[in-house]
Amino acid sequence: MKSATEQSYRSSPALRKRLIRLIVGRCLLGLSLLAATWFWRTTFIREGTDPLVFRNSLFALFSVVVVLTVAYALWQRVNRNYLLQVKFQVWVDLLLTWWLVWQTRGYLSPYTTLFIIVTSVAGYFFNRRETLFFGIGSAAAFVLVSVLNEWNTLFSDSPERGQAAQTIAFTIAGILAVALLAARLAEKRRIGEQLEEATESFADMRVLHERIVESIASGLITTDLEGTIRSFNRAAEEISGMTSKEAVGKRVEEILGTAARSNLDFTLGPADGGDAEPVHFEASIENHEDGDRESRVSVACTVSPLVGRNGLVSGTIIAFQDLTRIRSMEEDLRRSDRLAAVGRMAAGLAHEIRNPLGSMSAALQFLKEKDTTSNEDAELLEVALRESERLEQIISNFLSYARPSSPTFTKDGLGDTNMNQSLQDCLTLLEHSPEKKPLHMLEFDIPDEPIVITANPSQIKQVFWNLARNSIQAMPSGGTLRVGLSRSGRNVKIIFEDTGKGIDPEYLEHVFEPFSDRASGTGLGLSIVHRIVTDHGGRIEIESILNEGTKVTVELPQQ
Repeated sequence: MKSATEQSYRSSPALRKRLIRLIVGRCLLGLSLLAATWFWRTTFIREGTDPLVFRNSLFALFSVVVVLTVAYALWQRVNRNYLLQVKFQVWVDLLLTWWLVWQTRGYLSPYTTLFIIVTSVAGYFFNRRETLFFGIGSAAAFVLVSVLNEWNTLFSDSPERGQAAQTIAFTIAGILAVALLAARLAEKRRIGEQLEEATESFADMRVLHERIVESIASGLITTDLEGTIRSFNRAAEEISGMTSKEAVGKRVEEILGTAARSNLDFTLGPADGGDAEPVHFEASIENHEDGDRESRVSVACTVSPLVGRNGLVSGTIIAFQDLTRIRSMEEDLRRSDRLAAVGRMAAGLAHEIRNPLGSMSAALQFLKEKDTTSNEDAELLEVALRESERLEQIISNFLSYARPSSPTFTKDGLGDTNMNQSLQDCLTLLEHSPEKKPLHMLEFDIPDEPIVITANPSQIKQVFWNLARNSIQAMPSGGTLRVGLSRSGRNVKIIFEDTGKGIDPEYLEHVFEPFSDRASGTGLGLSIVHRIVTDHGGRIEIESILNEGTKVTVELPQQ
């Protein structure tokens, strides 16, 4: 059973190139021999002393070489087993060499060197064992042709017998020596090819390893025994806001804090690394990616020893994940559950209030229409009726927020919504709003190319309007409101950033809850915004620094 490597080598393009060089080289060698012999005959050999068989044999050999060249060229085109063709051709070359030497006076032939050349060629293609076998075959062929040509000399008492035997012996020794060298070179060539294959395989494995590491969603850091960072994958760059070039060479505690150093020491405690188990800890990373604003990212880390094939620990590998988004989602879920419970209870209570309120409003309207009341009573009825209508509006707004998501809320009215136009309309209204003072500066970053998503246009405008008004109200003494619209992967990102008074951190956790004690008006503005965004499959985040400003980020899916 042939190995897969040998099967691949039989039809490899590299072997085919060698085969073509062998075919062309044989033809050129035959032509060179013919030309050299013709030059020798016409220059140094007197007329009548050149044996006719000598010339005829050489011309016959060259003719055979030409025919074989054409045949071999056609064969390599129709058959992909190039190794078989090489072996066949080399053994045929040995046969042709034997015939030429036999035709040209045996061991005295000037072409005995071809036995050495053919043996060297065999070493270029064959393996070590095959080359040695071919060398022995070449030596045997030379002995045979020498004996057949010089039988009478070798087995007689002629004075030339010793000289002939000596010449044959030295030639045989030369052929065998070349065979040994060729076999050695064949072995080195085989080792070199295996080393080249191993090098290519190692390079492929390295590329595959790098691509796998880069595609992992978790951050990965490898360190040496001293805690110096040796590799830093793409996810680690995104989480930390630091490039791999900046991180490699730094100490791990410079990025993950002192907690990483103590856990690395604990992991590297066992000398052989066999008893060490992964250690879990949490750390905080400073992320400078968001412009000039510095933020800290909480990450969950797992550190494990990096053990080599010899069982010795060469460093550590640290995997970490960003907990900021996970904790934000957990907080959103807890808030949604809490608000859902409060909403169900409050919705029932609002319905109960709404029924007597409707009766009161009807009674007040009836009294207002009677002419028997005095002017003073009419004014009081007008105030009572106006306040009941305002209370009715508050209850209606609350019910629209507290009502659970329904198909009518998310599907009715959905369509292609031009985010550029919707945002521009709201900002135009804000420019002419009495709430905007001359000290309020508006900066827009809206792309020229329209960004279209599937959404409810009126609800999207309600989100923009509430967020823009909140920013203006947060800057009573003036300030700058920056509004940006951009694509973020498969989502659309809208940012409202003001330089107002900011939000108290204690209140920031409850900013989306209805009827907050810090909210103005009905206290439902941001609650309704949150409900609209989440029902559209998006998310909203608020970052605020007291007395410096607030940044609201809204992300909505494009479909």
